[in-house]
Amino acid sequence: MIAFFVKRFFQAVVVMFVISLISFSIQDNLGDPLRELVGQAVSEEERQALRDEMGLNDPFLVQYVRFAKKAVQGDLGDSYFFKKPAFEVIMNKLPATLELVFGATVIIILFSVPVGVYSAINPQSWFSKTVMGLSIIGISIPVFLTAIGLIYLFAIELNWLPSYGRGETSTVMGWETGLLTVDGLQHLILPSCTLASIMLPLFIRLIRSEMMEVLQSEYVKFAWAKGISPRRIYFVHALKNTMLPVITVGGVQIGTMVAYTILTETVFQWPGMGFLFLEAVNRVDTPLIVAYLIVVGAIFVVTNTLVDLIYGLVNPTVKLAGK
Repeated sequence: MIAFFVKRFFQAVVVMFVISLISFSIQDNLGDPLRELVGQAVSEEERQALRDEMGLNDPFLVQYVRFAKKAVQGDLGDSYFFKKPAFEVIMNKLPATLELVFGATVIIILFSVPVGVYSAINPQSWFSKTVMGLSIIGISIPVFLTAIGLIYLFAIELNWLPSYGRGETSTVMGWETGLLTVDGLQHLILPSCTLASIMLPLFIRLIRSEMMEVLQSEYVKFAWAKGISPRRIYFVHALKNTMLPVITVGGVQIGTMVAYTILTETVFQWPGMGFLFLEAVNRVDTPLIVAYLIVVGAIFVVTNTLVDLIYGLVNPTVKLAGK
């Protein structure tokens, strides 16, 4: 286990270095940040003086080394628009994004596992065929179109749920959340369902295909021959071995959902990191853009590490690290 952590630590350092280098290198292609800072009334001489003061005219390597020295200390620069540390601005928006990803993950787990298992056990039933047809449609529909459809049906026509914003929140130990208020939960339903619609069809089809493959394995046939109850065969012998590849894909996809929240948060005006990122792009707030990319990259690294640890809990025969 120690060898695994040491190996993953060095891998994480390399990955974060590459992410930071790529993120920092694209900032020159996003536009001139002074355009948003000083407007059009400032002369060109004053602009150049300000660029020299901010270090924007320094060579790329000099700028990156200066940025990297501060980044290892947790300083990702100051946002041009908010006039505050970019990392602090990101952390203020992170709870809303994680709350949205959590809601989508709960929906995916609650629906994909029972539906996928049932479709594998009864592949010829009308329900299974309907689910497979709808899953193809679900994968093909863009997330923003799903969001617009849900808003039109449940917010405009039926007037059951709110269509934008985060709603009422409460603070627990410094963590702002809407999960503990009725209004917050109502605001969370539509964006969570929209975000879940991206991954839900994928997980249903994945669980179904893996479950059907496991049910054809020799040890499952042997369990049937021993007279073990169908419930134990399906949900202990078969499902447990089905979940290993599902966890593999799920860990990566949950990290991916953090990036996918950009469109969902934009449509629903959800005050999270994705919505903040688009605002930063429009304002050419390069420190905030770089900070967002690095934070999302770190979430990917942490998520993949946790997935590897879960491997050992689901299947103890999986070795996290060799000699």
